[in-house]
Amino acid sequence: MTEQPNYFNRADMAHLTEEFPIGPEFLRRFEAISRDELRALQEARFQTLMSQAWKVPFYQRLWGAQGLEPGDIGSLDDITRLPMFDKTDIMDSIALHPPFGDFHGMETYSEGDRPPVIVHTTSGTTGRPQVLMFGPRSREIQNLLVARIYLLQGLRPDDVVQSVYGHGMINGGHYIREAVVHWTNSIFLPAGTGVETRSAQQVNLMKDFGVTTLVGFADYIKRLADVAREEGLEPGGDIKIRMISGHMGREDNIALSKAWGGANIYDWYGVGDTGLIAGEGPEKTGLHIMEDAQYLEICDIHSGQPVADGSIGDMVNTVLFKDDIYPIIRFNTHDVTAIRTDAAPSALNLARIEGFLGRSDNMVKLRGINVFPQAIGAMLAERGEFNGEFICRVTRDGEGRDEMTISVEITSGGGVELANAYQDILRRKAGVAATIAFARPGALADLTGIETRQKPLRLIDERF
Repeated sequence: MTEQPNYFNRADMAHLTEEFPIGPEFLRRFEAISRDELRALQEARFQTLMSQAWKVPFYQRLWGAQGLEPGDIGSLDDITRLPMFDKTDIMDSIALHPPFGDFHGMETYSEGDRPPVIVHTTSGTTGRPQVLMFGPRSREIQNLLVARIYLLQGLRPDDVVQSVYGHGMINGGHYIREAVVHWTNSIFLPAGTGVETRSAQQVNLMKDFGVTTLVGFADYIKRLADVAREEGLEPGGDIKIRMISGHMGREDNIALSKAWGGANIYDWYGVGDTGLIAGEGPEKTGLHIMEDAQYLEICDIHSGQPVADGSIGDMVNTVLFKDDIYPIIRFNTHDVTAIRTDAAPSALNLARIEGFLGRSDNMVKLRGINVFPQAIGAMLAERGEFNGEFICRVTRDGEGRDEMTISVEITSGGGVELANAYQDILRRKAGVAATIAFARPGALADLTGIETRQKPLRLIDERF
């Protein structure tokens, strides 16, 4: 290049929405596109991605160990010949080649031509934080996809958006801010977690600035509704939140909406490495996969083989646009979902997933039954005294049997009869037996980290 590389000229901001439309143009394109046309678009982007990935030492090593050579993967039909990788492989790469590993491809650019590199990390929910790296182009497409979903869900120019995603080294809060500021004309407040902005201050900000939209993880957003009432502020009255968009997991959307005075609740899914993969539309019947940007496979948790639509499995993702820094091809998120098989209620010609059902690397097997701790909250939400906060503790007895105790926060009551009622719910919905322990509101905060972590802990594993 003769021009000094910078973020904006390497992102080519002016042309990104031609490739990845948002707003009304998104609807027009994907209501009109055929599945064959969409597949052809995916194939073209996959070929560009593969061309870059073969230059990267990480993939040369990973794929070479399987005896693969450039040209062996002719199309997406061949993608299952490529091995998956996950966070463990990235952490191994960093250990072998500190501090950034050999998975990013920075060395593939000639001197003076490397694009600027954006560095963040994961939150470290499942262990040591992992380095995340982006080039300007892939970063802005990631931002654009978030804005695409927010607009699909009804974000308006007159909305004031408060984000409770974490900042610091964590990717989440930064790219959510960039998505709203760069690609919408809503007003944005980067409040962050309860550590960055105290919960009491958060709810007063909402009142003072007239916040209408909350974005973040459902657990903390639910907690803020309780804090608002503790501060003498009534959600739906003093604080008029009309829309909440974030990572709902299997939480009870009805309860969250009620907590915020009838707010409209929307789900979306993505991980730090890949950005947004899928998002819920106004119909709320599954999450639309952004298939022009992401190629998603659902694979058996144990064998790694693709499963039939409707069956649960790990989400294994290929990011079709990440062809500048850190190409991502067959990344196993270890997040579990299933492809929806019911008739689509909208004209968008995009496949849909159920949403986040749990983590396979956090799965507990009790008496032969797979249990995902993140799903427990939604199961218990039918109980009015349950405030949504819980944590599971798994132990192993002297005979090698695994046992689970679930501590739940309740606003009133307790005792054996109520514990039996909670146990009956778990037997009916999950087919498992567990011990129930009750706690008062706020008592589990130190264990879950609800006030301090972007994603609260839901499992304490004491088996090892």
